[in-house]
Amino acid sequence: MKNPTVSSTISQSSVPIQVLVNKEIAYHIRSWRFIILILLIVLTFGASLYVSSTGLKEAVNNMKDPDQSFLYLKLLTTTDNSIPPFHVFLNFLAPLLGIALGFDAINAEYNGGTLTRLIAQPIYRDNLLFSKFFAPLTVVGTMFIALVLLMIGGGLLGTGVRIEPQELLRIIGFTLISVIYVAFWLSLSILLSIRFRQPATSALTAIGIWLFFTVFFPILVNLAIRPFLPNPNYISEQEYLSYNELILNLLRLSPSQLYMDATTTLLMPSVRSLGPIAMEQMIGAIPAPLSFRDSFLMVWPQVSGLLAATMICFAWSYYIFMRREIRS
Repeated sequence: MKNPTVSSTISQSSVPIQVLVNKEIAYHIRSWRFIILILLIVLTFGASLYVSSTGLKEAVNNMKDPDQSFLYLKLLTTTDNSIPPFHVFLNFLAPLLGIALGFDAINAEYNGGTLTRLIAQPIYRDNLLFSKFFAPLTVVGTMFIALVLLMIGGGLLGTGVRIEPQELLRIIGFTLISVIYVAFWLSLSILLSIRFRQPATSALTAIGIWLFFTVFFPILVNLAIRPFLPNPNYISEQEYLSYNELILNLLRLSPSQLYMDATTTLLMPSVRSLGPIAMEQMIGAIPAPLSFRDSFLMVWPQVSGLLAATMICFAWSYYIFMRREIRS
């Protein structure tokens, strides 16, 4: 028999966060910055889909391509080099989406004087932080799912070819990893919105971090490693592969590199390794696509890295926000 006190406590604690999440979802849907970012992502998705559909027949008929039978994956990866594929576009747009949805999550409430009134209501302080994190992710996840369904529906109407279960699993995995990638930048921007009182400062700091990891970090890694690299003409193949593996591991400290490794492996089943391969390892290898399970196991370190970074940023935000005095 259920305890009525426990049941009433659970219902009282769950109702405020539902109200806060609904409020945040309504706010983001009606905000102009979210509408502009949504239109930008939809336009890039439509442009990438149009370019891939024009070269789809040639890509499917290429018998030398191990992935030529995956029609719907080709819609996301095929390009004529005029514009990048959609997952490459998303590598640049997803951080902007996460930053735009979270850079003023807390400091805007504080500067507007609404944070004190919210906390004065019979709600827990952590419910407010959870709603600031999960409400944007709900909207972003819904948008990505809608785009994927539109792509699958357009492919069914245009080609009449049904989607294979493995393709569906890979597309779902790509969508989940994209949401996790947005979640990392959202949690980082929420952390900065708690750390800095001015939204402009938190926004510029988040954009600076994004530019550092996207543009400058690979350059700095190459500049730092290059003086210590020996001449490739005087080292063995195994040593050369070891140095390349070291450079790749350093580059994987960047969230954008983790996202690119994970999405490329899932959307291209023929990818069998994320690092350099020796000639001895290629002998006897059959040029066939991997199963979804093998591809997912290959990218699990990248996915777990993004999840760990997201949890660290959110836990740090939780720690600072729960200890901060907000009445001053």
